[in-house]
Amino acid sequence: MGYEEEKHKWYEVHEMNQCKILITEDDTVLAEGVKINLELSGFSVLIAHNIEEAKGYLTRDTQSGQFSLLILDVNLPDGDGIRFAREIRASLSIPIIFLTAKDMDEDMIAGFQAGADDYITKPFNVQVLLQRVHAVLRRYQTAEDEAKSMKVGNLVIDFESYTVEKNGKMISLTPTEFKLLVKLCQNPGTVLTRQVLLEELWDKDENYVDEHTLTIFVSRLRGKISDEEFTYIKTVYGTGYRWIGAEKG
Repeated sequence: MGYEEEKHKWYEVHEMNQCKILITEDDTVLAEGVKINLELSGFSVLIAHNIEEAKGYLTRDTQSGQFSLLILDVNLPDGDGIRFAREIRASLSIPIIFLTAKDMDEDMIAGFQAGADDYITKPFNVQVLLQRVHAVLRRYQTAEDEAKSMKVGNLVIDFESYTVEKNGKMISLTPTEFKLLVKLCQNPGTVLTRQVLLEELWDKDENYVDEHTLTIFVSRLRGKISDEEFTYIKTVYGTGYRWIGAEKG
């Protein structure tokens, strides 16, 4: 079994024990049925019967913990689920699956525009819902993993540990060099002007970096990450620099 297969299997086994789901649904029978099936699959589940109750769960972290997913009915007794989803999206990054009795295209579009990750129409097979839940959680987990690190060319850049590996070996970057690398590699193909980079390197203690120093930092960074195979950073004369990634140098 390869690494990716092992990782996928590990995630399938462990994701459920780490995930808490909030169901916001005023149909008590439906909510309890979904809750039972989710719990049988290993999830921790709470039910809110209206928007006000859901807001309470989402804000009382000491009681409810960090929710991993919200299953949200579109039509609730004290408001519109779609409008509520927009409010949630303004402050929280949490996957949302809408439940609705409507299957009209405009309602589905409105749901996705409000930030829905998926949409399921009543009545539904609970096993289908379970598969949708797993799929949405995997997408979010993948996005989080990608955000924590980047593999490009012969480099692995870890944004959490502030480390860089080249051909499997750790290379030493100064904090300023790493900050410069992150700014460049997170803006692929974009020409970053010298002024933009200077502002990025000017730290909160206002330690000044001038253009000559910036040139030195870029040169040192290139010397550490580039080789005959990969250039990574291209100079745009008179303007600044552009991250070209794994294009051949």
